[in-house]
Amino acid sequence: MFDEKSLRFKKSVTVSRPYPYPYGFILNTTGGDGDNVDCFIITDQKLKTGETVECEAIAMMLQKEDNKEDNNILAVLEGEKDVVLNDSIRSRLTEFIKYVFDHRKDKTVEAGDFLNKNSAEEYIRQHLDS
Repeated sequence: MFDEKSLRFKKSVTVSRPYPYPYGFILNTTGGDGDNVDCFIITDQKLKTGETVECEAIAMMLQKEDNKEDNNILAVLEGEKDVVLNDSIRSRLTEFIKYVFDHRKDKTVEAGDFLNKNSAEEYIRQHLDS
C-alpha cells in the first residue's frame, strides 16, 4: 500500500485472492473515498510494484466500499489499445470485487455497472486535483 499523494510505500495489505489485473491509481486525482482514483490495467503484462505507466481509459466499473464511492477506471497500456471490455473481463473484475475482502467482516464492497470510455474520461476530469 502506498501513500497515494506522496507515492511513499506504507505497508502490505493481505487480500483473500490475487488481483486479476495490475491495480493502482491515477496520479493527481482524488476519488469519492479521499484517495486517488483507482485503476485496473487490463493487460497480461507483469508490472512492477510502484511502477508508473502511461495508460488510456477504456471504461469504468462503479463500486462502493464501506458505502463510499470507490469507482475503478479500467485502462490499457500504450500500444495495447485493441483491448475490448468483454464479458470475461467484466466477470473477472466483478468476482474479484465481490470476494476480495470476504475475510474481513468489517468491510463491505459492492460492484456495480460498467460505463463506457466517455464516462471514464469524464469521471477522471471531474476528480483531477486543482
